[in-house]
Amino acid sequence: MDPFRYDQFCPLARAAEILGHRWVLPILRELLVGPQRFSDLRRRLPGLSSSVLADRLGGLEAQGVVARRELGPPAPATVYELTPDGEALEPALVELTRWGARFLANSKPTDHVEPDWLGLAITAFARTDETPPHRFELRPYNRDFGSISEESPAAQGEAIFRVAGGATGTHSIDDDLPVDVSIRAPIQIMMGLMSGAMPIADAVESADVVIEGDVEVVSDLSKLFLMNF
Repeated sequence: MDPFRYDQFCPLARAAEILGHRWVLPILRELLVGPQRFSDLRRRLPGLSSSVLADRLGGLEAQGVVARRELGPPAPATVYELTPDGEALEPALVELTRWGARFLANSKPTDHVEPDWLGLAITAFARTDETPPHRFELRPYNRDFGSISEESPAAQGEAIFRVAGGATGTHSIDDDLPVDVSIRAPIQIMMGLMSGAMPIADAVESADVVIEGDVEVVSDLSKLFLMNF
């Protein structure tokens, strides 16, 4: 990543020097999910060449935003991960996600999507006031992988998130307690249900959607999030 300066004594200008290059924000989004190998990033960011990815990662390393780490046996590999300075970007990326959602309608049906991107949406749009005290298991998947396999959901492009509402708002849960309803759906439909844009009846009748548990609770899912798109 070629060094560039605005020559301005301004924190926003400093941030723009780091974040303003093409592909930098999507790379940082991927690293928010967790450490990634170079090959992982190439797969998850179609359209980004190896040379540009190497350039962007090198620039982010030089700025102290990203670091490399060697994984030991049984599967030695090099992964890229956020440094503490990189992790400090999360609130800003969440705010950018909220702002960018108003333009999501401009997306194309062929646009690439990863199921675990839903995690950023959950963080960005979770309500902080009282929400219905239901427990949901959300299992978004990528239509490109075809049908979902119970035996190997991750290999089929599926992610799993568990969220609950309550007096203090919506939050992620990591316990093993039962949920009121489990929803497995393409990520686009899942976002539609979370925003309220997808009619519940259409989701129930869709062959792409599997709902287990109390179907009536599904109508409350959109009450757990503030999504206006």
